[in-house]
Amino acid sequence: MEKLIFVETGVGIDTHGQDVTKAAVRAVVNAIHYNSMPGIKDFLPEKSLHNMKVNIVLGVPTDVDEVDVERVKEEIPYGTVTVEVVSGGLKTTSGIYLEEQQDKNDLMYIVNAAVQVGY
Repeated sequence: MEKLIFVETGVGIDTHGQDVTKAAVRAVVNAIHYNSMPGIKDFLPEKSLHNMKVNIVLGVPTDVDEVDVERVKEEIPYGTVTVEVVSGGLKTTSGIYLEEQQDKNDLMYIVNAAVQVGY
């Protein structure tokens, strides 16, 4: 990324089911859901959203290879998207094991996201 314009952070949690991708998607949605960038085109080459670059950094509490990066990318509607997955996040007890929620154990997964936008 040549020029970084915007960074937003988010947190996503999968309380039941131990699905780190679900938590990662929720973290990205949390980071971008409450934002609007009405003037972003003015900063982008050729004033086109297609020239936007988005880098997502995810801190996950599992093996980094467990994240479905392509699924995470689907949350970003414009530009070229890259995803970097690093060790981080948190596993902690949800306090309850619910077989009907596809729980494998009583853990919840918490993922942190930084969404970086630029060109």
